[in-house]
Amino acid sequence: MLLHLITWLEVEAYLQKSQGMILPIGSTEQHGPTGLIGTDAICAEAIARGVGEATQAIVGPTINVGMALHHTAFPGTISLRPSTMIQLIRDYVTCLAKAGFTKFFFINGHGGNVATLKAAFAETYAHISDLNLANAQLVKCQVGNWFMCSSVYQLAKELYGDREGSHATPSEVAVTQYIYPEAIKQTPLSPEVASGHKIYGAADFRLRYQDGRMGSNPALATPEHGKQFYELAVKELSKTYLEFLNVE
Repeated sequence: MLLHLITWLEVEAYLQKSQGMILPIGSTEQHGPTGLIGTDAICAEAIARGVGEATQAIVGPTINVGMALHHTAFPGTISLRPSTMIQLIRDYVTCLAKAGFTKFFFINGHGGNVATLKAAFAETYAHISDLNLANAQLVKCQVGNWFMCSSVYQLAKELYGDREGSHATPSEVAVTQYIYPEAIKQTPLSPEVASGHKIYGAADFRLRYQDGRMGSNPALATPEHGKQFYELAVKELSKTYLEFLNVE
């Protein structure tokens, strides 16, 4: 069930049987010469919807702008500051907790969100406690990074080896090709691709990773691969979500 396609009466009825919600979160950032700028949000949203269908969970609106400040030297990237993202997550969860939700499972498509999400959860717990909500002690948040699912990681290694890289990867590009085959992009890619540099500011990132890739070869991606990654992620994260619902 997609939150934006149901009514408050349906939400009220749902809360009688479950207090869990799935929230997809990604990023709007450059993904190299052939990766869509919306890659991280596209992947998170599609997989979250699949998990929602498999588990009969409500899926909230996609948070499609994340913490991507280091990509902002590339045109098209939009980023939140960590402090802004923390407040956004806090406000989302607080509103939903007031309604009766207690388990918030964020399906994440962007590695740059992870640290800020963890900080946001800590801020949210403190904020909800300060508000003295009746269910404050029951509120729990968890991140499921689809690209870190063990089955997804193993398939990426089998298909691409060390050419998977760590950004603008063939695995994530493959998922977008499966979801949006009409938007597949192709352009010649240099066989030389930077990797191994630490991430600092946006200007330094662009200097080190001139075409936006980080050790990856997205030309290896296919829609067929994307379907495999999608199905593996949905299966693994559905299991993880149901286990999370039972955490006391």
